[in-house]
This record gives sequence, structure tokens and C-alpha cells, in this order.
Amino acid sequence: MQGLIQRVKHAKVEVDDQLVGQIKQGIVLLLGVEKHDDKDTTNKLLHKVSNYRIFSDENDKMNLSLKDIKGELLVVSQFTLAADTKKGMRPSFSSAATPAQANELYEYFVGQAKAAGLNVATGRFAADMQVSLCNDGPVTFLLTI
Repeated sequence: MQGLIQRVKHAKVEVDDQLVGQIKQGIVLLLGVEKHDDKDTTNKLLHKVSNYRIFSDENDKMNLSLKDIKGELLVVSQFTLAADTKKGMRPSFSSAATPAQANELYEYFVGQAKAAGLNVATGRFAADMQVSLCNDGPVTFLLTI
């Protein structure tokens, strides 16, 4: 499972010019699901996203997590994160989960995040989405589980 996180001042997702998800300060998570992923992998990534210390404390050091700042989380499914780009000039998606498996784990992640008390917004699985954000820093990390 791949999670590309970006610390943001605000972000939104639109589908067909309709707003489907929006957050203020927090994290945008682009979530890529691979064939070998399961609920355990998903729980590990959620723990990391929730507790990863990427927000500044009073000394301007990255010591605070999403939970610490009571920030918001925007989760967007991102099939292309599962691409193998090592060879050639065209990505291979042979390690990507099937749409059914990816959707199941995406929905599970969102449900678990909400159950953990996070303020969560989402995109729409498998839709053509337009994601707008103000990356704060910029601060971007690729989390792999």
C-alpha cells in the first residue's frame, strides 16, 4: 500500500464540476492499493498517516501529527501509485489491486479513519477527479507499508 501525503492549508475534490470533498488544514492522502494489501496493511497505513509528525510545533519543528493539531484528512484513491516505473517508458500496473479489492480497502480505510475520530472527506472511487490543494511548505512524503 502506498500513501502519498501532502500537508495542506486547504484542499478539495470535484467530480463533474461538483464538490465531493473538502478540508481545511490537514493532510491530503493519495491512496494506492496493491494486490498483496489487506486490512492489516490498511490499519498500519492509517496509524502512520494519523500519527506522522509533519506539522510544526511552537519552535517551528515538525513534531506534531494530524491528531495533535486536530487537522482534517482528505482521502483520494490513486490507482497510479501502484505503478511499476522501473523499466521502459510506460507504467505497468501488474502489482495494482483489482478495482473490487482496491475499493473495499479504500472504503475500509475511510471507515477506520472516521471511527478513530478523524474529520475525513473523500474523493469518489474510480472517478475522474480534479484535486485542488494548497501544499503547505511544500511538505510531501511517500509512505509505504
